[in-house]
Amino acid sequence: MPYGYTGKILRIDLTNRKSEIENQDDAFYRAYLGGRGMIAHYLLQEIPRGIDAFDPRNVLVFAAGPLTGAAVSGQGRNGIGAKSPLTNGFGNAEGGGYWGAELKRAGYDGIIVTGRAEKPAYVWLHDGAVEFRDAVHLWGKLVGETEDALRAELGDPSTSSGAIRTALIGPAGENRVRFAGIANDRTHYAGRNGLGAVMGSKNLKGIVVRAAPGKSQMQIANPAGVQALAKWMGANLDRVAGLHDHGTAGFLRSLHKSGGLPTYNFRDGQFDAHEKIDGRTMSATILVKQETCFACAVRCKRVVEVKESEHGSIDPLYGGPEYETIGAFGSMNGIDDLIAVAKANELCAAYGLDTISPGVTIAFAMECFERGIITTKETDGIELRFGNARGMLQMLRKIAYREGFGNVLAEGVARAAQIIGRGAEEFAMQVHGQEIPMHEPRLKMGLGLGYAISPTGADHNHNIHDTGYTKEGASVDGLRLLDPAIRPLPANELSADKARMVVAESNWMHLYDSAVMCMFLPYSKPQVTTLLNDVLGWELDAPGYARIGERAATLARVYNLREGWDARDDVLPKRFFNAFTSGPLAGTAVSQDALSAATQEYYRLMGWDETGAPTRARLRELNVEWGAER
Repeated sequence: MPYGYTGKILRIDLTNRKSEIENQDDAFYRAYLGGRGMIAHYLLQEIPRGIDAFDPRNVLVFAAGPLTGAAVSGQGRNGIGAKSPLTNGFGNAEGGGYWGAELKRAGYDGIIVTGRAEKPAYVWLHDGAVEFRDAVHLWGKLVGETEDALRAELGDPSTSSGAIRTALIGPAGENRVRFAGIANDRTHYAGRNGLGAVMGSKNLKGIVVRAAPGKSQMQIANPAGVQALAKWMGANLDRVAGLHDHGTAGFLRSLHKSGGLPTYNFRDGQFDAHEKIDGRTMSATILVKQETCFACAVRCKRVVEVKESEHGSIDPLYGGPEYETIGAFGSMNGIDDLIAVAKANELCAAYGLDTISPGVTIAFAMECFERGIITTKETDGIELRFGNARGMLQMLRKIAYREGFGNVLAEGVARAAQIIGRGAEEFAMQVHGQEIPMHEPRLKMGLGLGYAISPTGADHNHNIHDTGYTKEGASVDGLRLLDPAIRPLPANELSADKARMVVAESNWMHLYDSAVMCMFLPYSKPQVTTLLNDVLGWELDAPGYARIGERAATLARVYNLREGWDARDDVLPKRFFNAFTSGPLAGTAVSQDALSAATQEYYRLMGWDETGAPTRARLRELNVEWGAER
């Protein structure tokens, strides 16, 4: 058995209610590692070309990484993948919490789900057994209600160490909302790309895992090395004190100050009422505690509680909003009511929704409403104007249940714009069908390039955040390990050198998502390299690990081209080519010509041709020439 792995992939056939073990060897893990790399392999190998994402032949992959379950901060994550119903391409998202670590302890590196259950079902993994159980009585329940019912049903009401761990969908996934997510342990979401809708299309309510007490089937090559890094993190928590104190919500104030806070559907870059909804205000008002993921000392997860408000109570069992949620439902919608934003977060968690996509989609609808493209006739009587918190919450409920105008918005902003017509497409903030996260390309232009070429549609995680690479220091030095030609560059420039920086950083982030690591820990690239070698017993250097990330990105690109993606869509919405008229970034816009040139340079550096297709020679260099035949 390889170090860092169990060597076992569990295959679940929902149609025939059967399971079997697939054994993998060291060569497989050296090629794909886990997470995104493993998902790219299985999606390209096993999903028939051109099928609909809701076809039973779509494959749903749950993939841990070699570090998942290691007793060091940042290793509580797992990847999930399938053909995306949102982008019609490579679908992948990551979730934190404890479920992934429990899966490894139970003896599996991943799960491959095929087929469709005849009626709602869940899968119960425990003590080496795989049980298929009916979930008709759970269908329609909220995520929290479902978890409570499962704990009672399985005789495990505890939420302490050793308890069952759940990966569940809510009504949004059941109703095939195209941006439905999958909840790990109620509050940790694999939110993007609509993978919860794929799970719903398979009549799969959840996968519940409980490993045998005190057992772990994962071996580590150098436990002392892993322990040393865990101690280092414990001694350096001051480096992430802001994350502990305010979570990612603490970023909102600085982004407003820089002029890069997405506001009014990306029309503006500053929100005058930002202090009413930022992380510091949340910490001082509705925050009741911090929670964490498996073995992580940072404890960055927000937990909020409101016992009474005009928007109702807010249950702390659903955690609390992070930066992306506050940006999407706050500044993007022009809403300065923190309790309304926290309520939106609770509803998304309960319904099983990504928070970025519905926030962006509702902001799009608000702009269309204010421009007269839609009226109360289309919006079921709701005055869907910027700042209308009550209207936002009403529409969120309608989206989850596909009621009225919510049925249109549940299709995602790209499809909704096509349905509405009348010029609405201009205000749909998306790339390749996925709604744009809360990071402004006119502030971070390399990130804009990253949006355009991302294999999952617009994404901020496997991307570069240019503001961290504007001067000499540890960040730039780390990139030089991957490409010695890297040099500091202004955040709001887009050149061939910036494309080089995007290649280096994004391949490394694809490595992160294959290892499946949290991106918020202050580990250097040498520390990550050492950690991987300590766990795996390998002797790769940083460029060697980055090559694994490049392999994952390249196979995802091959999959997308096979499914009809076109390089002509590797672009940004027109709004970003228009300059801000006020604020710190007044006069700043992304140049369409510069973006096109940088995209071509990215293709060249990745070994892709001018159409964005990986060449057979590069596939051969990456030892995945088989991808050319798929």
